[in-house]
Amino acid sequence: MPVDFETHDPGDPRVDLSEGTNARQLLEFLLETPTVGYTPAELAEETGVPRGSVGPTLNRLEAAGLVRHKEPYWAIAEDDRIASAAASFLGIEAAADAYGDDWYAQNDGWDEELPDLSDEERD
Repeated sequence: MPVDFETHDPGDPRVDLSEGTNARQLLEFLLETPTVGYTPAELAEETGVPRGSVGPTLNRLEAAGLVRHKEPYWAIAEDDRIASAAASFLGIEAAADAYGDDWYAQNDGWDEELPDLSDEERD
């Protein structure tokens, strides 16, 4: 992912956990089995994250306190933040499963006839 070179701080422990990122894929997989450790090769095979990206991504996750490492194994960190992240991921996934195929998803263009309220006078 390209970054703004002038503002990029390699010591910054923040990690992009947006859907589809390698960090998100690894973290979600590790959240499924919090007491199990995996080698980078196993994680690459299980998640589909390219082998060359697994190590650097795990290092960023470790710097952010989200995973733990006992050579050569990696596991999810033991921290309340992890439980919170897991609840968020699982909640979003549950909502998507429940409502991802609702009337709006089945009817493209449903929003085309909505009035533009941004130009309306406020009372």
